[in-house]
Formats: sequence, structure tokens, C-alpha cells
Amino acid sequence: MIKVLVVDDSPLIRKLLTEILTQADDITVVGVAEDPYEARDKIKQLNPDVLTLDIEMPKMNGISFLKNLMRLRPMPVIMISTLTQQGSPVTLEALELGAVDFIAKPSVNVAKELNDYMEVVHQKVRAAYRARLRPFKAADQGGASGVVSKYEHFLPGRILAVGASTGGTEAIKEVLIRMPANCPPIVVTQHIPPVFSTSFALRMDRSCTISVKEAADGDVLKPGTAYIAPGDKHLKVMRKGTQFVCVLDNGEPVNRHKPAVDVLFASLIDCNPKNVSAVLLTGMGSDGARGLLALKNAGAITYAQDEKTSVVWGMPRAAHELGAASSLVPLHHVAETLLASAAKP
Repeated sequence: MIKVLVVDDSPLIRKLLTEILTQADDITVVGVAEDPYEARDKIKQLNPDVLTLDIEMPKMNGISFLKNLMRLRPMPVIMISTLTQQGSPVTLEALELGAVDFIAKPSVNVAKELNDYMEVVHQKVRAAYRARLRPFKAADQGGASGVVSKYEHFLPGRILAVGASTGGTEAIKEVLIRMPANCPPIVVTQHIPPVFSTSFALRMDRSCTISVKEAADGDVLKPGTAYIAPGDKHLKVMRKGTQFVCVLDNGEPVNRHKPAVDVLFASLIDCNPKNVSAVLLTGMGSDGARGLLALKNAGAITYAQDEKTSVVWGMPRAAHELGAASSLVPLHHVAETLLASAAKP
């Protein structure tokens, strides 16, 4: 059984989450706490496997508590977040501090979509239980570090493509901060809700040497720029004359995701795939694996993140088992591996 401690100052949210979590045969709620101080005592007493943590609480906010927790007693934490303009930056900060994932705060109307919401919560708790925790580091320090600068020229028409899910915001950051200003254009699909994708792109733009933006319909791919899929649209790449452009697709979810990595990868098959280098990073599930295989079969250079450096080795593992990745690459080598594949010999 996966032992969960629910930390939230709202009695209603504690009750809802407890009821939702205990519907799973392999999950049990060992306790609840209404503030970080009570949570600290309950952690010592109950030794939970996973913590769900609200951000806004009395006495000490969730970020301060998370920072102390990850420094003194690292454990898998899922943030309970409001999916709003105000909630997104602080949730992204929590992921930088070491939280594994986040879940939308349940509402009183959650009963309308209870089965879907319940399944998401159960999946994320299971993934957090199996996750590899990253070493603690202070969040949002800013400034690019470790930029790969040994490649001066890249083959014309090259496109770099990245897909990720759970643990992906930090994995993508580790890749993008190493990209030099002259790198080929980069297209990114990360499983992330609307509003969060905007905040994530702005956060990456502040941290990186390259420009990072949320993709807009019709954006022309340019060197030194990364384009991140909006949280409520599929991102595709299409050829327009001699250029490649971003196309946003409001179609149905694929693999239960929107944006979906498979949609991005599939679109690149019509964009001279021999000029594409693609990588599938950490994430829960298998989205992107089939798309990566199709790219490889079409002549693209393909990679997947290795197990040791993945927070959740789900998507990369699925790609590896399909034979979709030419090789498995540690996260800290992904940027240089992509650049080397696109560099002039």
C-alpha cells in the first residue's frame, strides 16, 4: 500500500482528497494535517510514502515548507494547485524545489468529472511513489549555465524536438539552459495545463541564453528559439514554402493528452525527417513513444532519456522497449547530444 499524508488547511479539500485516494486498492491515507507544523509531526509519526501539499496555508506557506522538507527529509511531494495565473508561477517554483508533480485543486463541482479526476490523482500518486527524487536546489536562480559552445555551425534546416511529462519542466530546463544562441530551432511539447505553459515559457526565457516562447499559430521556426506547446493545443510543425511554421491544433486529446507528444513527432515526418533530432524525456505513460519510432523509421535521429536520470521512466522506457530510440542519454548530456547530431561535420 502507498501511504499518503494529505496536507491542506481546508477541511473540505482534505475530505475530498481522502475519499478520492482511498478509492484505489493500492493507496491508503494514513493521516491529514491542516498546516505545515502539524504535517511535520505527522511525517515523523506516520512515515508516509507520498505527501499531497497545498500551497496556500496558515502559519507557513507550502513553498517554505517544501523547501525545508526537501533539504532535511526528501520525499515525494505532489502539490495541490489552483490552475490560475496566480497559481502557476508558485507551482513551477515548487517543481524546481523538488516536488514531483501537481494536481488541480478539487472543486465542489468535481463530481461532474469525478471518475477522470480520480484516475489522474491515483496515477500521479503511483508515479510519485516510484519517482526518483532530484537533489535539493534553490529555485529560480536565473541565468544560463553550462552552455554548450563548441559547435559553431549547424546544418541548414535542422529541427530539434523534445517531448516530456512528469518531471519534464525541470528536465526541459536542463536541456534549454545549455543551448547556445545559434542552435537550431527547438519545438517542445510538455504535458502542462493552460496558463502554466505561458508561465513556464516566460520562466525559461529568463533562464536561458536562447529565446523561449509559447508557440503561436504561424510562428516561423528560427535558430536560437524554443517554441513550447500551449497547454490546451496540440503543437504541429508544417512546411510553408522554404520555411517551417508552428501550427496549433484544437483537436481531441491523443493518449489522453492535449498537447500530445505523439502529435508533434508525427507532424515532423512531413518536414524532411532526416533533418530532425528528437528526444523523449521523463514522463508517466507512453505518449511520444510511437511518434518517436515513426520518426526513427523515417530517418530522424532519435534519443530517450536514460532511467537513472528520469524522475519517472515511463515515456522513455516505452520508447526504448519499442526500439524507437537510437540510444539512451543521461539528462545532462541531452543538449550536447542533440547539438552534435545537428552540427556540421
